[in-house]
Amino acid sequence: MGKSDRRTPVAVLGATGVVGQRIIQLLDGHPWFEVKELIASDRSAGNRYEDATVWVCSEDMPAPVSDITLKNPGAALDSPIVFSAVSSDVARQLEPNYAKAGHRVVSNASAFRGDPSVPLLVPEVNASAIEEVTAQEWSQQGGGLVTNPNCSVVGLVLALYPIHLEYEIESVTVVTLQAISGAGLPGIPAMEIAGNVIPHIPREAEKISTEPQKILGSSFPISVAVHRVPVVDGHTLAVFLKTRKSATTGDMARALAEFAPVTEVASLPSAPSRPIVVVDRADRPQPRLDATRANGMAVTVGHVFEDPSFDARFGVVVHNTIRGAAGAAMLNAELWERSVGGR
Repeated sequence: MGKSDRRTPVAVLGATGVVGQRIIQLLDGHPWFEVKELIASDRSAGNRYEDATVWVCSEDMPAPVSDITLKNPGAALDSPIVFSAVSSDVARQLEPNYAKAGHRVVSNASAFRGDPSVPLLVPEVNASAIEEVTAQEWSQQGGGLVTNPNCSVVGLVLALYPIHLEYEIESVTVVTLQAISGAGLPGIPAMEIAGNVIPHIPREAEKISTEPQKILGSSFPISVAVHRVPVVDGHTLAVFLKTRKSATTGDMARALAEFAPVTEVASLPSAPSRPIVVVDRADRPQPRLDATRANGMAVTVGHVFEDPSFDARFGVVVHNTIRGAAGAAMLNAELWERSVGGR
């Protein structure tokens, strides 16, 4: 049996959290990967996954994982690939250890996103950055570490990239309206978020203002204001931008609508056929209507408006726990699996 005919065993670190659950959900029936090991907190370790997890995904827990016994953080693993869905503090401690032990660590945490040696990947934008893992100190052991960006940044970068390619973005201002699922478990108390808007998310603005620069290889300034809103899934971004080259709003809308990733990326199992969907209506995008496009893997852009202070403005919706987190990690893992051969 060749490598292309078998599924690679994977482990999920932080398996009981919101993003960990989404990763497990996306791995159910995956053609390349199979869940073999699950890691959670010391408090949960030793228990069956079903017994230790408050399952929050709308679909049922995949039956194959329900009886898996949870392992302690840092436990020795057999799986070549480790999906990491833990907090940055935990990731900073555990992820290098797993990489050093020869595992390919695919991280959703922010701990190493700014590290020059660690690829910060959005495959449709910077797939070639996966090659940087060969220069990491862990590569001699067969291990390495890649990261996906902040959940809002995935949507922002995908919407900016086609415009930046053709018209060179000069500056960006973005206002986010972020869903409560982005806060993880146990989440935000109902009395704080119900019927309310919270204009602060710790360290969020800093991520949104810096991570796109690493992905795009650019230096234009990004001004950011972030808000938590009473929406379950789907982050909305209001984007305002200026370009160095002259372009009409129609030009920008065309660049977005016509964008297509390279075949190497488009043929990955989790890749949407159209990563950017343009809905040319003034009342779109909306999280309830647009967050789940392409099973949550496509980013939706609404009408591109003229603006008196900028060259254009438009709205973006990205499913924060899928394309912005678990699905982003899945696509990165697929890109990495293909790059090491046999797929």
